[in-house]
Amino acid sequence: MPNPLPDAALDQLFRAARSYNGYSDSTVSETELRAIYELVKMGPTSANCQPLRIVWCVSEEAKAKLAALASATNQAKILKAPVTAILGMDMAFYEKLPQLFPHADARSWFTSSPELAEKTAFRNSSLQGAYFILAARAIGLDTGPMSGFDNDAVDKAFFAGTTVKSNFISTLGHGDPSTIFERLPRPEFEETNSIA
Repeated sequence: MPNPLPDAALDQLFRAARSYNGYSDSTVSETELRAIYELVKMGPTSANCQPLRIVWCVSEEAKAKLAALASATNQAKILKAPVTAILGMDMAFYEKLPQLFPHADARSWFTSSPELAEKTAFRNSSLQGAYFILAARAIGLDTGPMSGFDNDAVDKAFFAGTTVKSNFISTLGHGDPSTIFERLPRPEFEETNSIA
């Protein structure tokens, strides 16, 4: 049975971690991007469906292309961040299930129900998006996850000719503490939980 993580690790992942609006000038390497993915892919998904697809916007050209499709408040964040990741979902994720979930005919569960496939892609890519945030924090980086962009336009610009649709985007780098707000309140256990 695994041991609880020490407080320092819990602080890094949750309690002291923040969503950043700006970053230092430190670069993010491809090695770090790969390290994030190697952690993300280990998180659980339904039938190991793994629908997440990521475009890492690292070049100035890619960041400008994405920023042009984002809200005014998000444009500067995207342009100034070392990396902005587009976290997408492959709507035909089930085509890989014979490889990823070989002990059952899981592909047929989704080819026979487009509604189930869509819900599964969204739910599980969102889960993997949360793993992305925690994985980045775990290797010493910060994130700034956001909506505030034109999903259809981003899909045409970055996923044309594929079965992938965007879910959300996130900046990535070494966070600049001057760009965050004071920690907002969180509800207490009794406000949002019940034990049945």
